[in-house]
Amino acid sequence: MSNEEARPDELVCTGAEAQGVEIMTPREVPLGGQRAMTVRRTLPQRHRSLVGAWCFLDHYGPDLVAESGGMSVAPHPHTGLQTVSWLFEGEIEHRDSAGNHAQVRPGEVNLMTAGRGLSHSEVSTATTTTLHGAQLWVALPEASRHTDPGFEHYAPPEVAGDGWRGRVFLGSLLGETSPVATYSPLVGAELVLDPDVIVPLEVDPSFEHGVLVDLGSVTVDGATAKASDLAYLPPGDGTIALVAGDEGARVLVLGGTPFDESIVMWWNFVGRTHEEVVAFRAEWQEQITRDGAVIADSSDVADGRFGVVAGDHLRPIPAPELPKARLKERR
Repeated sequence: MSNEEARPDELVCTGAEAQGVEIMTPREVPLGGQRAMTVRRTLPQRHRSLVGAWCFLDHYGPDLVAESGGMSVAPHPHTGLQTVSWLFEGEIEHRDSAGNHAQVRPGEVNLMTAGRGLSHSEVSTATTTTLHGAQLWVALPEASRHTDPGFEHYAPPEVAGDGWRGRVFLGSLLGETSPVATYSPLVGAELVLDPDVIVPLEVDPSFEHGVLVDLGSVTVDGATAKASDLAYLPPGDGTIALVAGDEGARVLVLGGTPFDESIVMWWNFVGRTHEEVVAFRAEWQEQITRDGAVIADSSDVADGRFGVVAGDHLRPIPAPELPKARLKERR
């Protein structure tokens, strides 16, 4: 998914420390136009920009496609990150400039590695009536951020216990391990809790964690989070105590080792310096512009760092204007 804010924040993101549980509330972000999806964004925030290497989290739906128009995100670029798509309801068609064409379906993860540069599009299918899911980004560490683009699809098996069931799509949790490759230690899982159930969730104590509430409410180590809240927990404890509300709950459990590098994140780019992000933007604009205007059909995109999304004919998304001031760190 593209960050379609007209004035996206420029952020230098660092793994920050916290004591105890922090409840992070979302802000609503419309994805372009008057008739468009609105997402609830909990990462990044000015006071906390990463949970492990997780650096971006949009939660959306359930939205009736007849009212919202569904998802129609035209080709747009990425660098220095992996996108993780997870649906609860609906279906999305993915195309990218590395030649990957796949469907995103509930309970199945699609992970796209942008690396040195990639472009892609995401469009909800004609048969989708309701759209509901999460779009997440993972920052790549310095040693891997210029890697070749890639794509993986995985349908994790359901596991279950006393009053809960879950699917592990990244890393290891609940006695399951995902085969999907990541470039830093990570975990990602969906967990469905029965009403009032208590689950002592065993986790890696070296990880910091975020618990995103999709439905219902859940108490996380004594702090209550409602739908679309993200409960943050610092490293140090090998167990997270989850207590579902009286309607039950569905959550995403995300985590990873604290990210020990600073990153400059602006629009759809993750880089390290002002100059690098400016150059990424210029390269994308050069690929999609002819005679001073953005081309109308993505099949006419010039080849370059971000490639061409085969089979897509939507108008590519131009980059917003850069801030007037130099991009600089915000700690």
